[in-house]
This record gives sequence, structure tokens and C-alpha cells, in this order.
Amino acid sequence: MKLNDNIVALATPSGAGAIAVIRVSGPDAVKLVAPVFKAKSKKGLLEQPSHTLHLGNIIDGERILDEVLVSVFHGPKSYTGENTIEISCHGSPYIQQEIIQLLIRKGCRSAEAGEFTLRAFLNGKMDLSQAEAVADLISSENQASHQMAMQQMRGGFSNEIQKLRQELLNFASLIELELDFAEEDVEFANRDEFQNLVSRIQNVLKRLIDSFAVGNVLKNGIPVAIVGEPNVGKSTLLNALLNEERAIVSEIAGTTRDTIEDEISIGGIGFRFIDTAGIRETEDVVESIGIKRTFEKISQAQVVVFLLDAEKFEVQDSKFKVEIEKIKNQFPQKPLIIVANKVDRLSDAQIEELNVSLSSVEGSSYLPISAKSGEGVEELQQKLLQFVNTGELRNNNTIVTNSRHYNALLSALEEINKVQDGLNNNLSGDLLAIDIREALHYFGEITGEITNDDLLGNIFANFCIGSRIC
Repeated sequence: MKLNDNIVALATPSGAGAIAVIRVSGPDAVKLVAPVFKAKSKKGLLEQPSHTLHLGNIIDGERILDEVLVSVFHGPKSYTGENTIEISCHGSPYIQQEIIQLLIRKGCRSAEAGEFTLRAFLNGKMDLSQAEAVADLISSENQASHQMAMQQMRGGFSNEIQKLRQELLNFASLIELELDFAEEDVEFANRDEFQNLVSRIQNVLKRLIDSFAVGNVLKNGIPVAIVGEPNVGKSTLLNALLNEERAIVSEIAGTTRDTIEDEISIGGIGFRFIDTAGIRETEDVVESIGIKRTFEKISQAQVVVFLLDAEKFEVQDSKFKVEIEKIKNQFPQKPLIIVANKVDRLSDAQIEELNVSLSSVEGSSYLPISAKSGEGVEELQQKLLQFVNTGELRNNNTIVTNSRHYNALLSALEEINKVQDGLNNNLSGDLLAIDIREALHYFGEITGEITNDDLLGNIFANFCIGSRIC
């Protein structure tokens, strides 16, 4: 991939729309667009200052392709750090391709996937973790994932890593200096201060590593498995939660023979609800496969909602107890909510008896609802929110959501722990320096101070959504 030529690509999703934006970036971006743009003001594009808008026509010889709005950005004050032109044209796919092909004939080439953000990274407009946050921001579907991506794109995560790396680098320099004066037995790096720094770095790394469990769930949505016997209202509950007829509802038991999934946002957090096949003893081969998949989905879920038919439930219902115990034994760490459905069909006395019985089930929460009327559905949503650790998000703390960052942090912590052991055992400076260099390497991998072509190619080729422009 050449990185000093002129590239062009569509900046908006492909397909028809009211408008489309075509971006051109490179040293000759303005020079290449100027001959094919005729401004209404009659002014030449080459003479226009940066960050200005111009109305006019894109022309191919004598033919007018479209009336457009052209934005001019002179490097380095642009997204890529290069001279950049953005052409806002009408959203016809034909017009888009005509303009792009015209610019290619004039000397541009089609941008590779992620190449504009790659150039922004290489030109120092953002570091590698911020560049990756661009992809997360584009794909964010709820408030939580949006907030985490914005925090990372503003440099919250990379600033924290950069500060630690710089402090460690300062001490590394002093230890390297000691090696030059090894014969004089001089100590430039104060070991007590270094010990405090290493302890602080360990604490920060552990906090960031622990945040990945929260961040990964919030980023991808929290999976919630809705389980129970056939015909207790699982599909009705899914429809009530989603506020749409997503699942087939029938009086016939065993209607749902496979899992049905959909996602909604509750309190700014994405929840992915999974309507599973009913759990019961059956000789139906297809239904048995569905029940097997139900337990697979329970293993993948963060929260389990066990639904039962309040109208048919008896206080000493042995089947219910068996199924609950089976789930609790197989998945003891998963939050379990027992939900009694169809309480609208019970008398007050029956509801009271049911509440007393189910509230006492150990290791679970309990909630009476009517999925059909919507009674208790909002309370169930609030109950689900209680299982999500949003404290770090509310406090605007740095949350790690990228598996590449997570792996680099684990490796960095491993090396820092070696440095700690070396200090505790009074190892010589040359041995300490080896582990410090390794820790610095992993810090640098996160922000992009240390990288390679394969890593960059993998990151930037895979994070664009709907368009090749990013």
C-alpha cells in the first residue's frame, strides 16, 4: 500500500440516499479536484483557504455530473493530516460512481479498507487505540458502547497508558545509565521510588484488565436466556420486552424449537434476549435438539430468566424444583431470576401464596408478571439492570473493550511482575532492564509506538462498516 499518493472513496454507506459524501486525500487532493469543479462564485478551488465550503458543479468535459458542495481542508489540519477534499453530492449510486471514476481517471486510486484512518494514525492525528475506537464508535448501538468508544477516542485510555510508559521509560533510562558506569558501582535509579512506581503500575494494569469483563459485555450486549417449560409464555415475554411480535405465540406446547434472539437497549445498556425452546422430557427428535441448544445458550448467557406458569404452579411442584436445581448446579455463578407469568389470572390470595413460596428460593431473585398485559415487565427490566456493573461507566473510568489491548495488558503485567520479583530479590540492573524493555514493548503495542505492517493491516482492514472510507 502506497501512503503518499492520492486516494478516493465513498464516505457514506453505499446505496441510494438524499446525499452522499466522497472523500479525496493526498498531497495533490485539491489540485486533482480543482479542474473538475466549477464554483458558482467563479473562484478557483486552488486559491481557497482551508476549512471552507463551495457550491458548484462537478464536470466531466462538457458534461455536468452533479451540483455539489465541496469542503476544502489543507493538511495537517484535516482528518488524515493530508490535503483533503470532501464532495457532498446527491445520493444516486450512479452519480457516486461517476464522480469516483472521474477522479480515478484524473490520478486518484481507490482507497483500501481503513486507509484514511491508517493515514491519520501514521500522520500523528491519533494513536492506534484511538484509531480502533473509530470503529467502535461507528458500530455503537447503545449509550454504553457509545460512551466507551468516545472516552477511548478522546484519548482517555491511551493517555493513561502513555503516562505509565513515560514514567517507566524514565526509570529504564536511569537503569541503562547505571550499566554504563557498572565498574563505579553507581546507582542513579532510586530503588524505593522505583518500587512505588512498579506497585502503582501493577494496580493500574490490574484495574484495566478487570474492566475488560465489564467492557466486553457492555460493548457486545448482555445476553439474557429466557428458559422454562413449554407454553409458559417465553415468546410472549420476549415480544413484550422487545415491544414487537418477534416470536410466534401459540397455545400449542413446543412451538419454539430453536432459539430466537433480538437486542434492545435498557437504561442505555444493550441486552440481547434469547427465547429458548421449552425444557421438558420429550421423544420428539427436533424438539430434543432445541432443548439441548437451550442449555448451550444458558452457558453463554450472563443472566438467566426462568419463566413459569403461575396459574399451573403448585407450591410443592417437584418438576420446577428439579429444573431450577439443574440450572443452579450447572451454572452456579449465573444470576437467576425466577419469573412467575400469568399472575393476572390469579386471585390476590393465590398471588400471595405464590410470592411466599418463590421468594424463598435460595440463590435467585423473584418477580411476578403478566407478559400478555405488560404488568411487571418494566420491573423485570430494572431488575436486569441491577446485575450490570455500570459503576465504572458512570464514573467515566477507563474501560477496556478491545481484546488486543486486553492481551497486551496481560503481557505487560506479567513483565512488570517480573520486575517486582527482581526488585524484591535485589537483581542487578542489567537483568531488571530486560524485563522493563519487554513491559515497554507491550505498552507501545497498545498505542502504536511499536507496531508492524501485519498488525496495522489486520486492524485497519477489518474495522470499516458499510463503507471503505474509515
